[in-house]
Amino acid sequence: MMLSRRDMLKLALVGAAHPLLPVRGIVSQAFAAPGAADAKFLLVFLRGGYDAASVVVPVASDFYYEVRPTIALPRPDPGNPNAAVALARPNDAVVWGLHPALEHTMLPLWQKGQLAFVPFAGTDDLTRSHFETQDSIESGMPVAAPGNALRSYGSGFLNRLAAALDGRAEPVSFTDGLPTAMTGDIIVPNVSLKGTGRPAFDDRQVGLLSGMYEGTRFAPLITEGFDLRKTVAQQAEMVAAGTMGEMQAANRNAISATGFQLEAERMAGLMKEKFNIAFIDVGGWDTHVNQGAAQGQLASLLTSLGQGIAAFAERMGSAWDQTVVVVLSEFGRTFRENGTHGTDHGHGSVHWVLGGAVHGGRFAGEQVAVTPGSLNQNRDFPVLTEYRAMLGAIFKRMYLLDNARLANVFPGTAPREIGLV
Repeated sequence: MMLSRRDMLKLALVGAAHPLLPVRGIVSQAFAAPGAADAKFLLVFLRGGYDAASVVVPVASDFYYEVRPTIALPRPDPGNPNAAVALARPNDAVVWGLHPALEHTMLPLWQKGQLAFVPFAGTDDLTRSHFETQDSIESGMPVAAPGNALRSYGSGFLNRLAAALDGRAEPVSFTDGLPTAMTGDIIVPNVSLKGTGRPAFDDRQVGLLSGMYEGTRFAPLITEGFDLRKTVAQQAEMVAAGTMGEMQAANRNAISATGFQLEAERMAGLMKEKFNIAFIDVGGWDTHVNQGAAQGQLASLLTSLGQGIAAFAERMGSAWDQTVVVVLSEFGRTFRENGTHGTDHGHGSVHWVLGGAVHGGRFAGEQVAVTPGSLNQNRDFPVLTEYRAMLGAIFKRMYLLDNARLANVFPGTAPREIGLV
């Protein structure tokens, strides 16, 4: 792809604008279909394959308690702080429970109708390889037939989504490097939010560079680049100030801010100001050994994740009403506990869908009772809702995409409407 002088100038300026901006490309201008002009989408990818059965717990299944002797969450019990929290509407049977580490962050969004869970969701990919399945999911392409060589993915589905919005999207990846999901014809910046602080230009340098292009057709481009630098720096300062207060509050045993929570608040500030299609990944979910139950390794991860998402939602303010966040992982984990008190690579998972316009407080998609007979290959959750079909329906409603545009985002897959937005 050839870059014009204008593109190269913008790359150079934005790349130098801040040390936390290792930019790989230029940002296109924002577009949403009529009626969806303010729509914003964030994909949170949990790398490592998180144990969905410990987050949305099948508390009605005796089988769950039989095969997880040390990591099962107790059935809902208001008097037991280690028990799963009931997820049920009045007069519903309590079939699912929520991990108690998410009670104070995700349960309020569920109760507001702003969080839905899609159990038995995932990809048709059965390799159980982290890297292969991650690349396959991020590409959004049909899964290769068994025995075929691994394909080289030329683009990711979020890049194709940006292209489907007529070149006026504002995509960004909040990562150190550009992920597969964002690769493609639309050039996307990857904005690392780690180590925010020092400016790349002082006021004198800003004045000199602006003066060089004053009166030229590149002057607006220079201004845009410096505005982005200023916005990123301001978000960092605002979040840092709030974090200091939380550190002081920790003297009364308050939970301190985590790295993900810090990034989530910054992301929200930047998405409110500029970006409308975003990606971030969170690692550490490969819990083969000593996974824990209400306490331990997985509980700590969920606490950080929940705090980050809750902070993002709060920081978005009124923009939360036009925002959809999807949390997913490359696969779920084995339903049975392994010999080292953990779980191994599985298949089906549970996707989270959050936002002010989400039809939440409910479980969406096809469900089955969790029994030995309903497991995939007698080991893990089946996939009853394919992730591309689910996301396709979300994008269709968010951006009013016609079938032709949607087919470019997810080739070979029809959207499956399950009432999420």
